[in-house]
Amino acid sequence: MKVLLLCPKAFETMEFSVFIDVIGWARNDFGHDIDVVTCGFQKTVISTFQVPIQMDILIDDIIVSDYDALAIPGGFREFGFFDEGFDPKTKQLIREFDSQGKPIASVCVAAFLLANSGILKGRKATTYHLHQGIEQQKLAAYNVCVVNEPVVIDANVITSYCPQTAPDVAFALLEMLTTHEAMLEVKHAMGFEADS
Repeated sequence: MKVLLLCPKAFETMEFSVFIDVIGWARNDFGHDIDVVTCGFQKTVISTFQVPIQMDILIDDIIVSDYDALAIPGGFREFGFFDEGFDPKTKQLIREFDSQGKPIASVCVAAFLLANSGILKGRKATTYHLHQGIEQQKLAAYNVCVVNEPVVIDANVITSYCPQTAPDVAFALLEMLTTHEAMLEVKHAMGFEADS
């Protein structure tokens, strides 16, 4: 199996790294045949806090049928996260994954990329919840049924409301790709509360 980890410029490294680590533990320590492939608009993507990250593949070279899931970290608007996040190529990529019913996991404001693509219309989702819920109100304007909970799952789509929830999103994605029991095993091995 392969997870495509889409990294628009100004993505948050904490929200990116959880997918690498959770899937890495599942593969390395528990034998789950899952790889993470990083993807960007350029070969080197500059994250929110100016850390350059080398991508495995460019968005133009993606063939959706080669992948089993899509993961997207959030990022900072003021550093240009939505420039590539709202690009037509991003929209099309998200729509293709959704039309094939493949898991799509997003952290924090990456939910806006899903909403902008149209796949969240009439569905339950969440996004950044602090500052009087302003971001959640903006998400609701896309005809999204906003739920003020840390992680919201609607069919194949996972959304969450802040960086603190990033590991939970990665574990939810792992569960979709394996089993509940396999996810708990990895979660416990990584030192998280396995019963949550």
